[in-house]
Amino acid sequence: MLGAIYATLAALTFAMNNAAMRRGVLTGTAVQAIALTVPLGGLCFLVMAIITGEIWSINSFPFAAACWLASQGVLQFVVGRYFNYEANRLVGVNISAPVVQLQVIVTMLLAVVLLKEEFTVLQAIGTVLMLGGSFGTQLHKSGSSASGGPQATTTNPPINAKPVFKPRYLPGVMCGLGAAIAYGVAPLLVRAAFESTPVKNIIAGGVIAYATATIVLLVLVCLLAPLRRSIRTVNRHSATWFAAAAALVAASHGFVYASLAVAPLMVVTPILQLSLIFRILLSQLLNRDYEVMNAAVIVGSIVAVIGSIGVSMHTDYLLAVLRIPPVLADILRVRLDGGV
Repeated sequence: MLGAIYATLAALTFAMNNAAMRRGVLTGTAVQAIALTVPLGGLCFLVMAIITGEIWSINSFPFAAACWLASQGVLQFVVGRYFNYEANRLVGVNISAPVVQLQVIVTMLLAVVLLKEEFTVLQAIGTVLMLGGSFGTQLHKSGSSASGGPQATTTNPPINAKPVFKPRYLPGVMCGLGAAIAYGVAPLLVRAAFESTPVKNIIAGGVIAYATATIVLLVLVCLLAPLRRSIRTVNRHSATWFAAAAALVAASHGFVYASLAVAPLMVVTPILQLSLIFRILLSQLLNRDYEVMNAAVIVGSIVAVIGSIGVSMHTDYLLAVLRIPPVLADILRVRLDGGV
């Protein structure tokens, strides 16, 4: 029960992070967002590591494990976040979130190919549902937008001016796919890191990942003048929302770790998929004027959630929970990866 509560809080805070980020990029940029959220997120993890006492276990990580965690930090917190925030800015959370959620499929496919994990008929059906749901959210009337006005510019408008939003679907979806790939690969790097670590000090590992991402980000800022110019022009409105997003995503990661500490992955994973539904609800509360909301978004998001549960949960566990008739269950658990 406690694990389910932690997982629900993780899904909720992650959705809140997306809503806060959406408000920030209305008058800011993806570069400004990662420039603020990565260091602040690292600071939050450092505080959690100190409170839990895991800060002293950082030097216990083998060199190879530290390298894997460092790679994961750069891939997820710099590359993945940039594409995610840019997709968020271009098309809004309601459209980009189901596309980014395809990270589940990326992780699963890589696990099948590289780690020889099983891939069943049920997971194949879940994959089709995720793809159909994710791209089904893109169905819209030509020329429609959240506000009906012209395209908002990428420069920072006056803070007291209400930004006008018209989604740019193609670049937004492409950025969402980029985020899905980066986020989908990242868990395999974490798994590689902890396979060579005797004690699974997850929060300490997060400190390593965030610290590396922060260093890489600082190097990029020092080397690239356009990044420095973009960061210097961030306004107080965007900075406030970016700071809130950084704290919320750190809290979400903390709740995920807490849930996994007391509950099986097969219980935690499906609950985490509820973040997609929470995002829609929060978008209506906070960002109604800056989001695309129609039947395709709602139905597509629900279908994507159902598909992600089918992909991410262990087949036998899900079939037992659903009480599928034995004949149908035998068909759904047939492996398509050549295993027995």
